[in-house]
Amino acid sequence: MQRLYDFLRRHPTWVDGFWAVILLGLSLVGGQVERNVGTDLPALIVPVVLLLCVVVALRRRLPEPMLLLAIGAGVAQLVLDVATTPANFAMLVIVYTVAAIGARWASRLALAAGLCAAPLAQIRWPATDSGVAGDIAVAVFQTVPFALAWVLGDSIRTRRAYFAQLEERAARLEKEREAQAKVAVAAERARIARELHDVVAHNVSVMVVQADGAAYVLDAAPDQAKKALETISSTGRQALAEMRRLLGVLRTGEHEESGEYVPQPDVEQIEDLVAQCRDSGLPVDFKVEGTPRPLPSGVELTAYRIVQEALTNTRKHGGPNAGASVRLVYFDDGLGLLVEDDGKGAPHELYEEGGADGQGHGLIGMRERVGMVGGTLDAGPRPGGGFRISALLPLKPAH
Repeated sequence: MQRLYDFLRRHPTWVDGFWAVILLGLSLVGGQVERNVGTDLPALIVPVVLLLCVVVALRRRLPEPMLLLAIGAGVAQLVLDVATTPANFAMLVIVYTVAAIGARWASRLALAAGLCAAPLAQIRWPATDSGVAGDIAVAVFQTVPFALAWVLGDSIRTRRAYFAQLEERAARLEKEREAQAKVAVAAERARIARELHDVVAHNVSVMVVQADGAAYVLDAAPDQAKKALETISSTGRQALAEMRRLLGVLRTGEHEESGEYVPQPDVEQIEDLVAQCRDSGLPVDFKVEGTPRPLPSGVELTAYRIVQEALTNTRKHGGPNAGASVRLVYFDDGLGLLVEDDGKGAPHELYEEGGADGQGHGLIGMRERVGMVGGTLDAGPRPGGGFRISALLPLKPAH
């Protein structure tokens, strides 16, 4: 049955043609032609019946032309006095079809033609001995099916339009979801790029400084060279751990397969970061003002990365004998950061481009991080030399 149903849906014209043949047989064989033999033009009976059957056969392929053909055949019947036959059922069928799938003008025309068909037929061929009231009652009774056919077809049209609108909306939402997913992927890649920049730039710069120091004192002070190598080792392990954590988000199911990664850096680890910089030969003065308290993870990570980037730039661009200071200030509604150095510094444009090679993120990455948590960032050269970075990170993002 399902195969038969699918076949009928794929070949609607064949189905309509089958019913047209049945209607033709009922009209020609059922004694309707003999009833019209007394007309002046009996030769036109068969053509009228054939035209009405063609209307049924092609109703779904050509609804508007078939409506006009049905109206023309009906008018010919009235003019030539060809009484109704079973083939006139085609008018009822075309009214429903045009109301369901035809153009709006054709639907209105079909309704008007359907409402006029029964009264005109009753006037042209009145029932014998029925009286005026009886003729009116018969006309009204025969008009009801045409009205119902049009109402049913119009409701089918409305339902199909509603489902088409739902499908279009679903397709649009799917495209929007895909676009949002692409934006999210791009944002995540940018975030990972910033994280990798901070990790690699800071830790590699520490390792380079320590390696140069170890090579310089290797013969004269083996203990200092050994300490430098230990610093290189620990810094490298820390960098690898953070890079594994960052790159892990690019792999499906990585957390389930490999266990937990190193937690993201927070404000408490800034002191360890400062100590690492001191061990690498960069004097850093670190102070905390206010009462420390737990902060949102995004704020803590942003604070850590800003300090890390600032100290890395100091080491890269501050020149020899440069020093830095880091201040953390806990306010009631946010966290303040102030990182300054007294080195010779570098041009402001170089920082904006992201580093000496112009390929990193630099202050652009800092501003993006601060903007993500709704904070503000002020960066620029200090009077008398050096560079200053000041940031205010609110506890609640600005709306």
